[in-house]
Parts: sequence; C-alpha cells; structure tokens
Amino acid sequence: MIEVYTDGASSGNPGASGAGVYIKAHGDKHEFTFPLGNMSNHEAEFHAVLKALDMCAAYFPGEILSFRSDSRLVVDAVEEDFIKNLAYKPLLAAIHEKTSKFPYFFIKWIPEKQNLHADRLARQAILQARMEE
Repeated sequence: MIEVYTDGASSGNPGASGAGVYIKAHGDKHEFTFPLGNMSNHEAEFHAVLKALDMCAAYFPGEILSFRSDSRLVVDAVEEDFIKNLAYKPLLAAIHEKTSKFPYFFIKWIPEKQNLHADRLARQAILQARMEE
C-alpha cells in the first residue's frame, strides 16, 4: 500500500498557490512540489490530490492508495462524492476519474500537525510560484 500525504496552500485567498505531495512507498520517501498559480486555498487542496494521483499513476500504477489530507472539505467531498460549491465539481469529478484507475483508493482526514511534510512542500511550491512570476 502506498501512503500519500497532500497539502495545498495559498498566500492570500486567492493568491499564489502551491501543492505538496509526500509519498511513502516500499520503504522509500518521495517529495514533490507543484506551483499552481493564483487560486484559493480550497482549490489548491483539490489540485494537490490531483497532482498526487498523477504521481501515483506515473510511479505506482496498480497499487493500493491510502491518501491523507488536512482538508476536511476535500476529504468529505471525495468520500461523499458531493460538493456544494459548483466551482469544485470538475475537480471532484477529475479526482474520481483518476482514482478509478487504481484497485483501491482510501482518503482520510488528518490534523495539520500530522501533515507537516506535505505542508512544507506546499509552502516551497508557493515560493517557486512567486519566483516564476
């Protein structure tokens, strides 16, 4: 099973945003940062999950995925397959489409203090985004 920690962050709301992905797989640890441009914090959280799914598809196809996020909005939306905000519906649909390519996908909410690796990576991505402006 692959353990995946995701976090999205923005400086301002909306503002410069980034996604951090921390993956534990087969005894190895992988870190990814993704500058996302300007968006809200909630959008960045959804994009972090999408980026993580892309990394899993590239490096761990066919594996069982266990995701962790400190975004209740994202975790609840994915678990319930429902989101009130219409702006996030395409992101939720994309997550479900990508997860369908894996035998099992789990997502769990965790407190911020248990998501420090992904948080650090998301903040690094914001700095990268600012440098690219």
